[in-house]
Amino acid sequence: MFTQWKKIAAILSATALLSAVAQPGLAEEHHHGHDHGHEMTAPAQLGLNNGQKWATDDSLRQGMSRIRDALAADLPAIHSGKATVKQYRGLAQKTNEQISFMVNNCKLEPETDAMLHLLLGEIMAGAEAMQKKNGNEARKGAEKISRALEDYGVYFNHPDWHGVMHSH
Repeated sequence: MFTQWKKIAAILSATALLSAVAQPGLAEEHHHGHDHGHEMTAPAQLGLNNGQKWATDDSLRQGMSRIRDALAADLPAIHSGKATVKQYRGLAQKTNEQISFMVNNCKLEPETDAMLHLLLGEIMAGAEAMQKKNGNEARKGAEKISRALEDYGVYFNHPDWHGVMHSH
């Protein structure tokens, strides 16, 4: 079990690092490096698959639904500013558990997987922010996950998907 967590932590760290590195160079990335060879390079930003949503599998749909449901359960406290450090950390833990589940169980085409990793990078960054003691930073982490869940519905084919739409 411990070695599995070390492996997952390494994967998650690498994905978060790739996500962080990819962000500053988005505009620059767009002008060169489009040789479309068979070597998989991480896409610079989320997009559709030739105008279609990316395919999902049962594991992906289950993991994303669980992240959404966990966030939705804590939204009233988050919106009212009453969410505690413990609540944010619990939500971050649930989120990370589902990311680990998806990383270990999703069987997706390489291009779909690469696109998913961009989205998971955002969710992981949100979960990391929720582990901070600063309530404002933790709240921003929850908002980042909420936006990623909305993006998931835009770019991935998950029948009957709904994010955690909220009004202020």
